[in-house]
Amino acid sequence: MKIKIALAQLDIKFGNPDKNFAQIEPNVQKAAEQRADIVVFPEMWNTGYDLTRLDKVADKNGQQTQTLLGELAKKYQMTIHGGSVSTEKNGAFYNTTYIFGSDGKLLTTYDKVHLFGLMHEDQYLAAGVEEDHFQIKGVNAASVICYDIRFPEWLRTLSLDDSRILFVPAEWPTSRIPQWRRLLAARAIENQSFVVAVNRVGSDPDNPFGGHSGIYNPMGEEIVTLNDEPQLKVFTIDTKETDDARGFMPVFADRRPELYR
Repeated sequence: MKIKIALAQLDIKFGNPDKNFAQIEPNVQKAAEQRADIVVFPEMWNTGYDLTRLDKVADKNGQQTQTLLGELAKKYQMTIHGGSVSTEKNGAFYNTTYIFGSDGKLLTTYDKVHLFGLMHEDQYLAAGVEEDHFQIKGVNAASVICYDIRFPEWLRTLSLDDSRILFVPAEWPTSRIPQWRRLLAARAIENQSFVVAVNRVGSDPDNPFGGHSGIYNPMGEEIVTLNDEPQLKVFTIDTKETDDARGFMPVFADRRPELYR
């Protein structure tokens, strides 16, 4: 199946939801003009890592995000991977993904499972506990967030549902971009899947962010990479490549799960 994917690499305005929400429709419109099947946004795009003010800036129950993404998905008849946003739910704060189908209906939601201590997520956010699966044009896909890619066992767990595409929104600092690219390639190789990763650019009070959003094929080859500037790029993948990779080397059939812990 050929799927046209738009990577929306944003410069997120620290702690300013109004300015950040205003960036979303122009990028969806650009993706629609290029006939993308899905557009993907970065992590925590509504607020950035303004964690000390989440009580003021987080999206209550994700309602503003869901309303906007649902309306845009239906208007432009496109699947929208909403990256992730800071949300407040039941008295706790989360780093939450929302994905909407081209009919404007919510396909799935995901709360980041692995919280990143170096950016103080563990002090302010609650961790998710559930997997995230959805389909794009009938192809199984799954989604994680940023730091999750350092836990290969988690992405393998998601891949056991025959996922062919792994989506990774992120806020990955410039200083660790070489690790970002190697980890994404490794997750693609070991799961014999496409990895679609969208990082932010710009900076907040603590870090500059290096962009280099990209797409990796099931052989771990970086077939698309962006630079460190705000931009939108569209690229077509063919998920038949996952069949070819898994047929040539049947890694999943050769697993020994009874030995793993």
